[in-house]
Amino acid sequence: MKLVSVKRQTKTEKRFTEKMGMFTTSVIYIKKTFLKVPFKTLHKYRETYYGEVKDCSDCRISA
Repeated sequence: MKLVSVKRQTKTEKRFTEKMGMFTTSVIYIKKTFLKVPFKTLHKYRETYYGEVKDCSDCRISA
């Protein structure tokens, strides 16, 4: 049994950018887990409509 593993999870979130405004995108989270409990997010990124991969730091989650 592995104690530490890496999991990938995709969520659909609403985001906001200055240029595009409000949009819904799929955000991919890569998390490190210890005994199946996530404890650290290693990376999160999203795909654009054109297939480009961008970091999530350029847009923020709308509340």
